Amino acid sequence: MEKLRPRYWETVPLAKMTPAEWEALCDGCGKCCLNKIEYEDTGEVEYTRVACKLLDGETCRCTQYSIRREFVPDCVQISPKSLPKIAYWMPRTCAYRLLYEGASLPEWHPLLTGDPESTHQAGMSVRGWTVPEFEVDEDDWEDYVIEEKP
Repeated sequence: MEKLRPRYWETVPLAKMTPAEWEALCDGCGKCCLNKIEYEDTGEVEYTRVACKLLDGETCRCTQYSIRREFVPDCVQISPKSLPKIAYWMPRTCAYRLLYEGASLPEWHPLLTGDPESTHQAGMSVRGWTVPEFEVDEDDWEDYVIEEKP
């Protein structure tokens, strides 16, 4: 694995990060893998407890990350180029969104703690409370809306 520069997220622009640095920004919360309902008339986005069929609800990681688009063609690629278009629906605690908006990483982020479990220990992940999308008809997603956006 490529060595990461110390505290690179504080000094390196998103577009200048190495692939390893970019990937390390992910805190492993799994929130971006929750299915969302976006209302065309208002632009409002609601998160549901219904998770992508590829999300492992315990690890909060994609089970097929490197080839996910083969199974989920509309999976959104988070990149410096896509952030301006997608940041509005990303979780408020997401490192990609936070850095794009000029904010700092939260204190529980694994890059700060050195522990990949810190996201889960802080209660900031979807561990243990999602429902796989293959168990819920899309017409019923509204029954699984999360009151507060993650």
